[in-house]
Amino acid sequence: MHTVWKGAISFGLVHVPVKMHTATEDKDISMRMIHKECGSPLSYVRSCPVCDKEVAWDEIIKGYEYEKGKFVLFDKDELEKLQEDANRAITILDFVDLKEIDPVYFQKTYYLSPDQAGSNAYQLLREALKETAKIGIAKVTIRAKSSLAAIRVIDNCLVMETMFYPDEIRALSQVPNVPEHVEVNPKELDMAKLLISQLSTEFEPEKYTDEYRARLLDQIQRKIAGQEVSAAPSVQPADNIVDLMAALQASINAMKQPLGTDPGTGRAVTADSGTGTGAAPAPASRKPRKKAAAAPSAAAGEAKEAAPTTRRRTSRKAAAELPAEATGTAPEAAELEAKPAARRSRRKTAKKQADEAAQ
Repeated sequence: MHTVWKGAISFGLVHVPVKMHTATEDKDISMRMIHKECGSPLSYVRSCPVCDKEVAWDEIIKGYEYEKGKFVLFDKDELEKLQEDANRAITILDFVDLKEIDPVYFQKTYYLSPDQAGSNAYQLLREALKETAKIGIAKVTIRAKSSLAAIRVIDNCLVMETMFYPDEIRALSQVPNVPEHVEVNPKELDMAKLLISQLSTEFEPEKYTDEYRARLLDQIQRKIAGQEVSAAPSVQPADNIVDLMAALQASINAMKQPLGTDPGTGRAVTADSGTGTGAAPAPASRKPRKKAAAAPSAAAGEAKEAAPTTRRRTSRKAAAELPAEATGTAPEAAELEAKPAARRSRRKTAKKQADEAAQ
């Protein structure tokens, strides 16, 4: 049996080391909340509505709301300092008769077992309570909660019943519609007494069962046997999302890779440089050229004047000869820029004269 607390029972100068074990267990059938639409179980998430994120346990402190929206805050160390020093002791204050305590005071039951070398003291307290038919009223602190407690004996085991403090029990005057002194028909009262006497018997707790839990368990087994079960859909791992983002980014990078070189401009053409959208081609770069040596002939001078115009016309010619997908120019624009064969021939002749003059 799991130990939930270790300490000692003390009364007068007697010290009884004990271990505490939970004497009861909750037999309720636990059911989870399920999303009706998809069959997925719902999870409890500690989230902050202001920060819009899940909050870890180490980020949580406690606070008392003394006004709406205003809190007095306490961290774990502050609360531990407020606990009594004897929080590992079950201190018996008085011994009373069990019949003097109303069951409304009892809260939860714990079994007590001797710890280490406390066996003799344990037996002494147990036998003394049996012989005197008394129970001990004590104070104990468990998990930062101070409670009253009753120490008594069940068979050969010491038992501790945690109890409510008097101010934790609501007054009977708060209960609505409780009838005051009302005249009762004597015959009806006699019939009620007779019925009570006929139903009176020894208390046998094992004959009382939770019928609802039994019916529910039976129905669960029937559903399992009849395959009336629902499997929660699997949750896609987060890695798939990361891989998808990486694939999208790689696709974008691939679209930006050079597709080729513009023959007219000598520049690289990429997928995002306006292809297929009707955008105008980028202007051709102009590299400065060294001035040619001055020539006495008039032909050389005319050739130098015609050279810049010739270069621009040659670039337009090369661009016009490219397909529309590479230049970003519509077919109609390419046809307007095309020149007659005669003008192309004159440009070739002018370029040849310019080259000869430069030499």
